[in-house]
Amino acid sequence: MAKILIVEDEQPINNLIKKNLELVGYDCASVFDGAAVSNALASNRFDLILLDVMLPKLDGFAVMAQIKDTPVIFLTARSDVGDKVRGLRLGADDYIVKPFDMMELLARVESVLRRTQKLDKTFILGEVEVDLAGRQVYFKGARVDFTPQEFTLIETLIQNRNIALSRDKLLEIAWGYDFGGNTRTVDVHISSIRQKLGWEDVIKTVYKLGYRLEARK
Repeated sequence: MAKILIVEDEQPINNLIKKNLELVGYDCASVFDGAAVSNALASNRFDLILLDVMLPKLDGFAVMAQIKDTPVIFLTARSDVGDKVRGLRLGADDYIVKPFDMMELLARVESVLRRTQKLDKTFILGEVEVDLAGRQVYFKGARVDFTPQEFTLIETLIQNRNIALSRDKLLEIAWGYDFGGNTRTVDVHISSIRQKLGWEDVIKTVYKLGYRLEARK
């Protein structure tokens, strides 16, 4: 899985981001000021950097000038259009303004990693192998047929594994904002996926909320 460097001076925010990224399988490291980034890059290879702008010692824009070949997402409270333009012109792949929803951050991270081809193309859990690029699923070596919507739901659960997702959130991500159905649709699709893959104990029901795909390291 991709390795991500989190550059954020507020420790509670840094820890929260790190925890949520690690829950879905990313390997993370943290630094808390701009001057520490060069040392981190000298000793490690990262697939993505999450970079605050207002940092001690060296601000995020100055840090960005030192980064050569690693994708960067700015995470900052500076919402001014001029700052956004500056960050993007310096070469950032995205610019997210605080406060942000953690689900949005995970989606933006995934999008950048997909564009830069750093996202894992295969997910394996027990006897199930999911080819995310080819949209194929195998159980005990045999291909299992899923409808396009079922596969999109599987993909959503994998990308947000170990995170409890409400039925409404699953509808929003896997079906889209304009879907006219109700949350019972999610239950029907989850039941089908569980049955086909033997995932009764993998896709957990979260009481009065929704579902969580458990894939602990």
